[in-house]
Amino acid sequence: MSGFRALVLAGSRSGTDPVAAYAGVSHKALIVLGGETLLARVVAALRAAGAGRIAVISSHSDVRIEMARLGVEALDEAAGPSLSVAAGAGQLGTPLLVTTADHALLDAVWVRQFLADVPDGIDVAALVAARQTVEAAAPETRRTWLKLADGHWSGCNLFYLANDRALRIVDFWRKVEAERKRPWRMAQILGAGMLLRYLSGRLGLGDAATRLGEMAGVSAAIVQTPYGLASVDVDKAADLDLVRRIVGD
Repeated sequence: MSGFRALVLAGSRSGTDPVAAYAGVSHKALIVLGGETLLARVVAALRAAGAGRIAVISSHSDVRIEMARLGVEALDEAAGPSLSVAAGAGQLGTPLLVTTADHALLDAVWVRQFLADVPDGIDVAALVAARQTVEAAAPETRRTWLKLADGHWSGCNLFYLANDRALRIVDFWRKVEAERKRPWRMAQILGAGMLLRYLSGRLGLGDAATRLGEMAGVSAAIVQTPYGLASVDVDKAADLDLVRRIVGD
């Protein structure tokens, strides 16, 4: 798919970002890896994959300077990632690929493969990697695994919104996001049946995607990547050390 639109999330955390502080920069997107900022690496991968229009969401002044250098569109942050995605989709339109500025190892091949593997007729898709695939590529990585009946999975920070209907999943995400510190409210949103299947080890990845899509009023799909490094982002200092070793920096 050439000429696709891409949105990169580079919002600022409240307070000091510990990874940015560890790297000695003002924002995580500005960490230098292999001679380029993380944001520049992500933008380059998207362009190499065929992106025709790229926008970055960040209100940080230093990140805005880097956006101008890279020649990408600058969009203001909203109150949280889900609302930022909704605002970005409103500006760029759909279909839309969404990723993050801390996807330090992002490769054009992964992006093209993901877009090629998205099933026809779906509204929204997310990329995941199986634990064995991730650990084969990066044995040192420490990820948060989604443990389901058919394996352990890690998200890859790549999402595809096929149409405007896909924004319903963003609204659903916002509701769950708002209740992340109140598990009982999240349980009410997700439903007792789904939670019981998860707790009893009977919930598979495809079933979870289908059910969550139904709850949001969209058709949703999970795409599995064969590239284990696609799940390695820079959420903590140890992740930065790992990607530096991988690129020989």
